[in-house]
Amino acid sequence: MIYARRAWIVLWKDLLSERRSKETLNALFFFALLLLFLFQFALGADRERLVAALPGLLWLGFILSGLVGLGRAFLAERENDCWEGLLLAPGDKSAIYLGKVAGNLLLMLLVAAILLVLFAVFFNLDLGAHLLPLAPVIGLGTIGFAAVGTLFGAMTAHVRARELLFPVLLLPVQVPVLLGAVKATEAVLLGEPLAAVGHWLGLLAAADVIYLTAGILTFDAVLEA
Repeated sequence: MIYARRAWIVLWKDLLSERRSKETLNALFFFALLLLFLFQFALGADRERLVAALPGLLWLGFILSGLVGLGRAFLAERENDCWEGLLLAPGDKSAIYLGKVAGNLLLMLLVAAILLVLFAVFFNLDLGAHLLPLAPVIGLGTIGFAAVGTLFGAMTAHVRARELLFPVLLLPVQVPVLLGAVKATEAVLLGEPLAAVGHWLGLLAAADVIYLTAGILTFDAVLEA
């Protein structure tokens, strides 16, 4: 109960901070908008190319926007000299990690929802019929991305070249998540039932469990390194 309360306090602090400043959300929104403009110019009005590339473009938008957001996960603690506060917090430090993961997850899901709406508007797509089966695919993919991204965000928070090092560390580890998410999204957008992509969903769920477990077990050492 105390463990869950600690995680909730970290989550509430991040949500309250973001609600007041809206720095990360505004940055993610305008970055996503810029990506959509670039995709629109690149693909033009060719519907066949768009349909073939749509699953990859969706996840490219999620990942690139997520890189911007996750890279700022511990920015407030670093710039406001609050890192020692995290170190001195009583109890299991993995509660801080779970609170941060939950905050990043909510932010990324909000950006994913905005991106889906923008894709539908920019490319004149009817995604309404696919939203329900897409929800577990996006949810599982985003959990894995947030779990590793939060851990690597803490690892690179004090590194001078963190903007370069963060994606270099994160993207190779995300290969199983990207593979499963893109293939499952492609099948769902083609109208296949969720049962047909059960193996990809299983891969995403297994990756989520592994990444979250690794983060919980190693976050204490990462924080004190």
